[in-house]
Amino acid sequence: MAKSYIFLADGFEEVEAMATLDIMRRAQMEVETVSITGNPVVTGAHGVAVQADICISEISVEAADEAEWIVLPGGMPGATNLASCGRLGNMITSQFEHDRKIAAICASPAVVLGPLGVLRGQDAACYPSFKDDLEKCGAVYVPQPVVSSGNIITGSGPGATFLFGLAIVAASLGDDVAASVASGMLL
Repeated sequence: MAKSYIFLADGFEEVEAMATLDIMRRAQMEVETVSITGNPVVTGAHGVAVQADICISEISVEAADEAEWIVLPGGMPGATNLASCGRLGNMITSQFEHDRKIAAICASPAVVLGPLGVLRGQDAACYPSFKDDLEKCGAVYVPQPVVSSGNIITGSGPGATFLFGLAIVAASLGDDVAASVASGMLL
C-alpha cells in the first residue's frame, strides 16, 4: 500500500486532522502528517500545536506521484492557508488527473478543491456555510456527513470526522476493515 499524506496548515481543524490520522493508522495504513510551512510545528484553529511528521519540502516528486491519499482537514484559516500553497495545489491537481484518491472535509472541499476544478460535476459535502462557494466551483452540494464520488471523499465538518476517516479506510481496505476499526473504537 502506498503512503498517504494529511496536510496541515496553521489554523487547521484539530479534530478533523488527528481523528482521521488515528483511524487510518488503526487500519495499518501508512500515513504521515505534513506541514505546508518550513516549520514542522503547526498550530490548529483552537491553539493546539502539533508536530508534523514531515514538511512538504521533504516529499519528493516521486513520492508525491505515488501517494495513495491526499487528505485535507478543514478549519479556518487552515483551509485558506492550504489553498495558498502552490506545491500542494500542484500535488492535488496531479493526484486528480491521475485518478488517485483525495479526501477533504469541512471548508477544504470548497476552499481548496473547488477552485482547482477537482469537484466540478461531482457530488460533495462541506461545512454548510461554504455551500455557495462549493456550488460556484461547479460541485453539487449534498447535505450529508460524508459523500464519496469516484476517488474523492468529502465531509461536512468535525462531527463527521469518524465517518470520514472510516470512509477512507473502506475505500482503501474494504468495508470489513473499516467495520473492524469502528468496532475497536466502540463506534
